[in-house]
Amino acid sequence: MRYEGTVYRPPSEAGSLLIQATIGCPHNRCRFCGMYKGRRFRIRRLDDILADLDMAAECHGPDVRTLFFPDGNTIVMKTSSLLRILDRATRNFPRLERITSYGSARFINLKSPEEMSELAGAGLSRVHMGLESGDDETLAFMDKGATAARSIEAGRRILDAGMELSAYYLVGIGGRARWREHAEASAVALNAMSPTFIRLRTYYAVKRAPLYRDIMAGTFQLPGPHEALAELELLVSNLSCRSVLLSDHVSNYVNLSGRLPDDRPELLATLRDALTADESGYARRVGRL
Repeated sequence: MRYEGTVYRPPSEAGSLLIQATIGCPHNRCRFCGMYKGRRFRIRRLDDILADLDMAAECHGPDVRTLFFPDGNTIVMKTSSLLRILDRATRNFPRLERITSYGSARFINLKSPEEMSELAGAGLSRVHMGLESGDDETLAFMDKGATAARSIEAGRRILDAGMELSAYYLVGIGGRARWREHAEASAVALNAMSPTFIRLRTYYAVKRAPLYRDIMAGTFQLPGPHEALAELELLVSNLSCRSVLLSDHVSNYVNLSGRLPDDRPELLATLRDALTADESGYARRVGRL
C-alpha cells in the first residue's frame, strides 16, 4: 500500500486496513483542526486506489475484517468511484465485517438519499462525522462549514441509508464563554439525529491549528478540567437518544462508556466523582505539534 503524508484514522479503526482514497480535506478551514494544514486536497486516481486494494489482498489475504478509507471526507468522491472501490474491496476481502470513512455534513448532504443507500448496499457500513457542536455560534466561529440543522440532516441521511453513524462531540470547543450553550445545543442536535455512537473528544490545541494562536493570545480560553467535566455533565444530563456513548480517546479526562439512556445515572455518577478530584492531577490541554 502507498501512503502520502500523515494518515489519520479514528481509534476505533486501529485494527483496520487503511487504504488512502483522498489526500487531505476538501474543507480544511476548521479553526480547531491541525490535521491537514499545508496539504492541498485531492482525490487519488481510481486506478491507484484499486491497485492498492489488490496489493493489500496479496499482502494480507482474504481475512481482512475491517477497512477504513482515509483521508478527510472520502465521502466527497463521486458515488460511481466509491461504488467501484467498495466492489473491489468486498471482492478482495469476502470476510469484511465493516467498511468506514470520514464524512462531514457539508459533503454528506451533497449525496442524495438514493446515493447513500447505494453506498450502504455496496458495503459502506459506518461513517465518522464530526458534529463538534450543536451551537451555531460556535460552529460559525470555528468555520466548520455546517450548521447544526445541516449536521442533523446529514446524520439522519446516514442512518436512513442503513449505515452506522459515529458522531463526534468536542468538549471545550465553546470555550469558557459558551460552554453551556455548546453543551445544551449539542444535546439537542444529538437527540435529533440519535447516532449509533457518540464519541467524546476533549479539545486540546496543537500549533498547526489556527485556534492555537487565539489561545496563546488569550482571546479564546479553553475550560479547565473541572469546567470541561461540568460541561460533559450538562451534555449527558440532556441526552435522551438511544446511542452508545464512548470516550475512546486519550484526550479525555475520564473514561465514559455506556448505553444511553439506560446507563445515564452511572455515567453522571462517574462525572460527579471526577469533579471531586484535584485538578492538578489532570494534564494540560495544549499540544506542541
